[in-house]
Amino acid sequence: MTAVLNKSATGRSLISSALFNQLTRRIAADEKLNRDLAERIVDQALAFLTACARNIGAPLAPSELVDIGWHTFIICTRDYADFCDRIAGRFLHHVPMDPDDPSARGEAARETLARTVTSIEAAGFAIDADLWPQSAVGSCTGCHNGCHNDPPPARR
Repeated sequence: MTAVLNKSATGRSLISSALFNQLTRRIAADEKLNRDLAERIVDQALAFLTACARNIGAPLAPSELVDIGWHTFIICTRDYADFCDRIAGRFLHHVPMDPDDPSARGEAARETLARTVTSIEAAGFAIDADLWPQSAVGSCTGCHNGCHNDPPPARR
């Protein structure tokens, strides 16, 4: 009998070390965070974006910290567009939610974050629980920035 160990993928494996380091340095400097936390944020942002790329259900949303990673990556437009083409076959838009939208708060936001964490895990990535609100990995009021990916592509 052969035992098979499933090891979760890391987001950092999806981009070059040079780009990973560039994004990490920018987050550490801009957000005044330590290098380790900045690396974890980039890793989870890349895993989140991959889950978004594979998503054909309800929209997903980043946590407040993961959203920092997305914001940092998206301003590197060429690298971000290349990543989106490679991972999703399309551009993954960053669409801020209207703060008055009921889905941006309360139970709906908790459900979205829980769905997001489940989608990241289903895509084969490890979850850094410290970067996701407790309700997403097992009481939050939703993403501080209220951002989510563009609606998933229509099923064909």
